[in-house]
Amino acid sequence: MTTTNTYELMFILRPDLSQEQVNQQMRKYRDLLKDLGAEKVSMEVWGKRRLAYEIQRFQEGVYILSYFTGDGSQVAPLEKNMRLSEEVIRYLTMKQDKNIEFEENDIPEVEETVAPPAPVVTNEESSETQEEATATEEEETPVEA
Repeated sequence: MTTTNTYELMFILRPDLSQEQVNQQMRKYRDLLKDLGAEKVSMEVWGKRRLAYEIQRFQEGVYILSYFTGDGSQVAPLEKNMRLSEEVIRYLTMKQDKNIEFEENDIPEVEETVAPPAPVVTNEESSETQEEATATEEEETPVEA
């Protein structure tokens, strides 16, 4: 008979990862937990935070909090995978004394933000705007008599 326990996992990713790479790592570990038999997996991004001390020459890291339920056989392979990963700089898994209620959530997708193109200024337009600016300055400059 296997007992289902709740585990809390906190891991820190390198701060130089893009949002897409962070999401990719979260998907990787969520899928690994599911493949290893975890019943419920929840992940939450805490964001980039300053570390209490330097780790692998990093002073910041992207914190990810995760809860999962399972029989405990998931912990060793998960931690081995994190230990071998270059993206994870720290991790800690704790078995919870009480079963914490949490909802399984999806990993947020990256929103593609496309910047509007910069206006193209031709030489004719730029010379006209310079002439207008010069004319405006001449009108506003008080003339002393």
